[in-house]
Amino acid sequence: MMSDYTIRAISADGQVRGFAAITTQLVQELVRRHHTYPVVSAALGRTATMGALMGLTLKEDHHKVTIQVDGDGPIGRIMVDADGAGHVRGSVDNPMVEHNDDYKLNVGAAVGQGSIYILKDLGLREPYRGASPIISGELAEDFTYYFAVSEQTPSSVGLGVLVKGEEILAAGGYMLQVMPNATDETITCLEKNIAELNQLTSISELFNQGMTPEELLIRLMGEGTEILQKKSVSFQCNCSREKSGGMLKSLGKEELESILAELGQAEVICHYCNEKYVFSSEDLQSMIKEEID
Repeated sequence: MMSDYTIRAISADGQVRGFAAITTQLVQELVRRHHTYPVVSAALGRTATMGALMGLTLKEDHHKVTIQVDGDGPIGRIMVDADGAGHVRGSVDNPMVEHNDDYKLNVGAAVGQGSIYILKDLGLREPYRGASPIISGELAEDFTYYFAVSEQTPSSVGLGVLVKGEEILAAGGYMLQVMPNATDETITCLEKNIAELNQLTSISELFNQGMTPEELLIRLMGEGTEILQKKSVSFQCNCSREKSGGMLKSLGKEELESILAELGQAEVICHYCNEKYVFSSEDLQSMIKEEID
C-alpha cells in the first residue's frame, strides 16, 4: 500500500498552485479508533484529507489548522486538527450512523445543513478565523465554496474515500488554487481538466487503481507541473496522561472529592483519539492533597 503523503506543486506557467494527498492509512486509523460506520468514515475521512491539504499550506511545523464541520445531520459535528508537520487527528459526534441511498453512501444527508468553521493558529496574537455555510454536505464543494467566500481564493477541491465495511480501500484528494495572474485561457483549461476527470471516475477510485498524487496534479494542471514539496502525513494526537491529569486537577478540590466518593477512580477519554487514561483513588487523593497544599 502506498504510504500517506501530501505534495505541493506549481503549474509550468506559474498561474495555478496545487496540493494533493493520499490519506488511506490516516483514514483507516481514524476508523479503527472511532469505530465509524461507512458513511461516517467517508465524511470524517474527507474532512481529515482537507486537514492534511491545508496543513501543507502552513509555513511552520508548529502552525495549526482546525476544521469544524457543524452540520445538523445525524453524524453531528466533525472536528479535525492538522499541523504543518503532517500530523492529523479527527473526531465525530456520532460514529455509528447509516445513511445510504441505492447502495451509495449519502454523505450530504448524513452531514446536513449548517456551517464550516476554520481556525488557523499561525503563532500570532490572534488566530485567523473563517466561516461559510455548508452548501451540499458532500464536503469537497463546501470547502471550495469556503475558500471563495471566506478567503477570497478561487479554488477547486476534490476529496474521496473508498470504503468497504470497516476497510478503507483508498482515500485522498486535491486542492487547486488560481493565482492572481491567471488568464481566462488557463482557468478554462483547468475547468475542462477537472470536469473530464469527474466524468471519468472518482478521486478515491483513481488512487485505488494506483494513481499517485503527483500524477493526479500533472493530469489536472498540465505537463511541466513542478513538484515543490513532499511531506509524509500520519495520525497523531497530542493528548497525554499528564495533560489529562492537569484537566482533572482544574476541576478543583470539591469536584475531585465527589468523583472519588462516587466512583473511586476517574477515566478521561480523549475526544480525538479515544485513548483512555485511568486515574486510581490514590491518584485522586494525591491531586486533592496538592490542591489543599
